Amino acid sequence: MSEPVAIVHERGQKAVIRRHPWLFSGAISTVEGDPQDGDIVALRTRRGDFLARGYWNSQSSIRLHLLSWDEAEPIDDAFWRGRLQRAIDARRFENERNRAGVPNAYRLVNAENDGLPGLVVDRYAGWLVIQALTLGIERRKALLTGLLMELLEPEGIYERSDVDVRAKEGLPPQTGLLAGSEPPELIEIDENGRRFLVDVRHGHKTGFYLDQRENRAIIGDWFRWEDGRYEHTVLNAFAYTGAFAVYALGSLAQRVINVDTSADALLLAKRNIALNGFAVNDEDFIQGDVFEVLRAFRDTGQQFDMIILDPPKFAQSSRQVESAARGYKDINLLAFRLVKPGGVLATFSCSGAVSADLFQKIVFGALLDSNREAQIIRQMWQAPDHPVALTFPEGAYLKGLLCRVW
Repeated sequence: MSEPVAIVHERGQKAVIRRHPWLFSGAISTVEGDPQDGDIVALRTRRGDFLARGYWNSQSSIRLHLLSWDEAEPIDDAFWRGRLQRAIDARRFENERNRAGVPNAYRLVNAENDGLPGLVVDRYAGWLVIQALTLGIERRKALLTGLLMELLEPEGIYERSDVDVRAKEGLPPQTGLLAGSEPPELIEIDENGRRFLVDVRHGHKTGFYLDQRENRAIIGDWFRWEDGRYEHTVLNAFAYTGAFAVYALGSLAQRVINVDTSADALLLAKRNIALNGFAVNDEDFIQGDVFEVLRAFRDTGQQFDMIILDPPKFAQSSRQVESAARGYKDINLLAFRLVKPGGVLATFSCSGAVSADLFQKIVFGALLDSNREAQIIRQMWQAPDHPVALTFPEGAYLKGLLCRVW
């Protein structure tokens, strides 16, 4: 039986030739055969020339997630095994896992950027946590789970496919054990010598912000680089489970005030701070809306030596960029007014729809309105285990600026 074929409009061929992994419905002229959602479909020109091959979903605006541009390469079990092995081999931490001091929590598969659109795999010590974000991956979840068990021999594989993007694929959320043994209530991980407790069942994303690993180290070491004085006060806004706080306390910060809307996250932040040998002071943990808390600090004239802004995604799509820009400007304006002269603001955006250039312009606008001066000391990005395919610029979602403020 011949494989189904999608004929691509001439105007839609450019993106395919450039190996972008998404093909939208408007780029397809006709379909030959009767592909079922999740089936492998070949892309061809009207003349019949082969372009690529990927999996199909009639329920999604992204009709095809492209997997291969090699006509001779079948999308079979060996293909999936090979792509998984390639991603695993590219992870330095995985290759050095038995060496002392190597982090034991990191990303193993980064979806489109590893040639596996719709699949995310994170390691937390002995367990893997996966997200099946597309229907094509959902259909092959059992196969991929089996391959991961064979290739990596984890204690278990847990699923956290409870993200909004699945609705666009016509899929309900899914969570639960897929293979092996259940993970403990909290998994203890080691990151650059810091220890953290991670809730892979209920935590944000797959449980922890693995993409901020290197930025935490940069920010944590900042005061040590600067002057070595043990008298700095840090405001950790959108604190989640306190990872930035642990790094700051370990690098000469005298006090870190953590603000988050989630009481559960702050409780775990306290545990993480105690786990690393630091005193836990209840007054340093504030549950509340970060915007409102920062306005209260502004109104009382409080200032900080460093402010860390690591908010959740403000823009889920390009349609929300304008409202997201207002949110980013508002929170950064408040932060600029709260930083002591000569202090530092570390500000981030994880909204993929907000480009690094736009984010810098937003922060610039906030600076102008604050009547302060600032320098960009360093630009920050997602950790190397979250690589960005050159053919998929959308993969560069995390961007940050480390600014000195006067």
